[in-house]
Amino acid sequence: MKKFGFFVALSASAFAAPQVAAQPVDQFFAEMSALCGKSFNGKLAAGDDSDASFATAKMQAHVRTCTDREIQISFDVGEDRSRTWIITRTDSGLRLKHRHMLKDGTEDPVSQYGGDTAQPGTTTRQEFPVDAYSKAMFTKEGRTVSNTNIWAFEIDPGQTLTYELARPNRLFRVAFDVAHPVAGVAE
Repeated sequence: MKKFGFFVALSASAFAAPQVAAQPVDQFFAEMSALCGKSFNGKLAAGDDSDASFATAKMQAHVRTCTDREIQISFDVGEDRSRTWIITRTDSGLRLKHRHMLKDGTEDPVSQYGGDTAQPGTTTRQEFPVDAYSKAMFTKEGRTVSNTNIWAFEIDPGQTLTYELARPNRLFRVAFDVAHPVAGVAE
């Protein structure tokens, strides 16, 4: 009888679903999703002379729309509420797109640019090298300097959320204080 009980237990464990280890992108996406419905003040963490207006502007990130596949973060700079970062799950990682709107409510000709993660990244940092669509758009719009862009998001849970744009001779970073959410998600 004891032999039979051991066999049943062994057989049941042989058919159990294997445990799949969470990928860094999954943990990263979960940490980002935990920010949904909240707004955060930000400050310029790195920039150059072309970023002077960011150094003095009130900046906020509003983590508005969250599903199991997508997170949308509005990025306000002063009164300019034209920017939204869209992070979407793909079959192989994450995609970042930047949506820019004009004052009349139509989409800016320089919009929907970004890229997909090319590396697994970490649980706290994901990088998005510029994709072919973005390179073609930047070239068409006379912004070829952006054809080497790499964007990134970093999250230090409970502390900061950082957005980054990097390319040769250019580093722009804005850090948001997620330890102290601000009241309400602005419309």
